[in-house]
Amino acid sequence: MTRISLEQAQTIVSGAITKARALGLKPISVAVLDAGGHMIAFAREDGSSNLRPQIATAKASGALALGVSSRVIGEMAIERPTFINAAAGLNPAGIVPAAGGVLVKDAGGMVIGAVGVTGDTSDNDEQAALAGIAAAGLG
Repeated sequence: MTRISLEQAQTIVSGAITKARALGLKPISVAVLDAGGHMIAFAREDGSSNLRPQIATAKASGALALGVSSRVIGEMAIERPTFINAAAGLNPAGIVPAAGGVLVKDAGGMVIGAVGVTGDTSDNDEQAALAGIAAAGLG
């Protein structure tokens, strides 16, 4: 498989929201992008604040742009803030250096997209993203 399908992306969104509700998180927003950074699926729970779509997208897009999770980007930002600030300005969707943006890989380990979740703490956002990916049977 070389791409993420709409069905898989919708399953990721649903799985992330299901996990968020099970954990009692604040309302989340979930963006799923293909490997080229194009939006495949998005959902914003009732009560999610108005900047959440852009934040979720930037978490996922940043992961794709740098090839690592947004958690790792956050760690990089501590060590190399100038680099991350510059990279964020170069990436059309931005980069959010906080957990919640996770690369999506197929069974062969190829990156086929990324998911970004925002709305609660970054650690909880990442848990929801990982649950969504698992629900779709992806890595």
